[in-house]
Amino acid sequence: MPRAVKLGPTLFLLLTLVLVSGWRQLTGDNLNPRFIDRIQDGKTTKNEILLWFGEPQEIKKTPTSLIYIYKSYADTPALPYNPDKREINPQSYTPFLIDEDKNIVPKKEKTTGKILRGTLTIYIKPETQVVTGHEYLEHQGPQRP
Repeated sequence: MPRAVKLGPTLFLLLTLVLVSGWRQLTGDNLNPRFIDRIQDGKTTKNEILLWFGEPQEIKKTPTSLIYIYKSYADTPALPYNPDKREINPQSYTPFLIDEDKNIVPKKEKTTGKILRGTLTIYIKPETQVVTGHEYLEHQGPQRP
């Protein structure tokens, strides 16, 4: 009987981890709205935040709080593609560009096709490891990550 009691919390934790990782894989989003709604200022702990959202993309420290910042991205929408009307841009072959000061600079490769969808900022009091405040901002339109 005591062995079954010990397995209960372990199974619950494993099920929670599977559900969280499943959400991320299905939606490509690390900000589950149900978990955002669960955050209670003055009650939710830092460990719960890390369990629900994982490691933050940014961490800032102030004298009074630890700030976790999570960002959610959406894929950029695909443009209509018609191979018959495709024209090759001559600049795409040059490895250099001219900047505003008329200097030749190397061209920066675009590495992501993502649009910033939302930002979750969580304020944690270092002494108690409890959330003192949070805010979720949903972004409209294309934003640069």
